[in-house]
Amino acid sequence: MARTENDTWDLASSVGATATAVAASRAIASAGDNALLADPWPDPLVRAVGIDTFIKLVDGEIEGADDPLLNRQAMSEQITVRTRFFDDFFMQATDAGIRQAVILASGLDTRAYRLPWPADTVVYEIDQPEVIEFKTRTLADLGAQPAAQRRTVPIDLRDDWPTALREAGFDTAKPTAWSAEGLLVYLPPEAQDRLFDNIAALSAPGSRIATEHMDLRNIPADWAEKLTERSRRLGSNINLAELFYTGDRNTAADYLSGHGWRVDVRTTEQAYAAHGFDLPDDELASFGDSSGYLTATLT
Repeated sequence: MARTENDTWDLASSVGATATAVAASRAIASAGDNALLADPWPDPLVRAVGIDTFIKLVDGEIEGADDPLLNRQAMSEQITVRTRFFDDFFMQATDAGIRQAVILASGLDTRAYRLPWPADTVVYEIDQPEVIEFKTRTLADLGAQPAAQRRTVPIDLRDDWPTALREAGFDTAKPTAWSAEGLLVYLPPEAQDRLFDNIAALSAPGSRIATEHMDLRNIPADWAEKLTERSRRLGSNINLAELFYTGDRNTAADYLSGHGWRVDVRTTEQAYAAHGFDLPDDELASFGDSSGYLTATLT
């Protein structure tokens, strides 16, 4: 379904279904004797959402064995690199004394439940109301307990989420660790800039942010179409070409460094190598040659 100005979604439709796809990848990487991740929650969450293709992927009934990007091992390694990057970001932030974290577009993220947060840490999760309600209820039914003080902010990022966040108890005087994982490409260029502006306005000095780094000027115009076509061979009906916002935009690195943040970028190849993996030799393996993972600190 193509994006519209005021569209909404659950975890089985539109952008929400991509969150379920990511959770399915985490479930795959957490399964078996040689698991790369140790997350017990994405498997039951994916089953609760009920998208048949993703359940079959988790169960190994669908296998893209001939695809260098979408075979089970490649999917496990990709999501492991991504998950460990954001896990490490939050743990390094708490090691530095930060006790306030915000997960933007939290989807089926389970970090509030599984990371070893210091006892006085508050983790805020922001997403569509139906997404927040579903995950909270499902994990409660599974007996999961947050490992931090988890506070949910059920609101669309196109609405006045800064006010909703403050009303949930967010303290603008304290440094914050922010994550925008798998989010930016689903925002129009001007909305991406506005997101960073809002984060900066809410952030005390020493705050940190982590996100993917993309330079969409360096990827083929049909990148999303090609990835959509290949994923459809596995049974997925997510049309990334309808969900991604393309066109000229600031890179996160350029925008943040120009607004008082000290930026560090690790390329996708470097991120893979840090975990002993080889980046797949495939034109769709990353968002261009300069893609990767970004952290930034507000000075």
